Amino acid sequence: MRREVWYGAAGLAAVALAVAVSNLPADIVSDDADSMKETSVVKVFFGNSNLDPNVSCKEVFPVVRTVPKTQAVGQAAVNELLQGPTDEERAAGYFTNINSGVALKSLRIASGTAYADFDESLEAGIGGSCRVAMTRWQIVETLRQFPTVQNVVLSINGRSEDILQP
Repeated sequence: MRREVWYGAAGLAAVALAVAVSNLPADIVSDDADSMKETSVVKVFFGNSNLDPNVSCKEVFPVVRTVPKTQAVGQAAVNELLQGPTDEERAAGYFTNINSGVALKSLRIASGTAYADFDESLEAGIGGSCRVAMTRWQIVETLRQFPTVQNVVLSINGRSEDILQP
């Protein structure tokens, strides 16, 4: 009999808690599962017209982004880079030379080298030695932030020998 009363009391307590929570303002109560996920901080690299007003073609500057925690943190960082600067970052002078819509097809890291394969839109319509260099440096520096990456090999649909040429 005592067990039944205890379970009954626990049930009443649960109902009372649910009622109390349902009466709280929406900005206090969150059932968003994403708010409970772990995150990682990565850097993505962009050009910046305020920090490099002469546009030296090889100067890229880090912006911090928060991504869901993953073992594929390099891929997450490159995918953040491909999204380009946010409106706030653009207002602060950040810009990208990477075409919109570029997709990372694969990324693997072996013996200190990151092999990043992109779709053909990476070099579509891209020309000029400065723009090509900035595109390359944005990707290279985004990947070299990780201690396991010393070198970066870029490819487009598996082709690496003649990509991103001015």
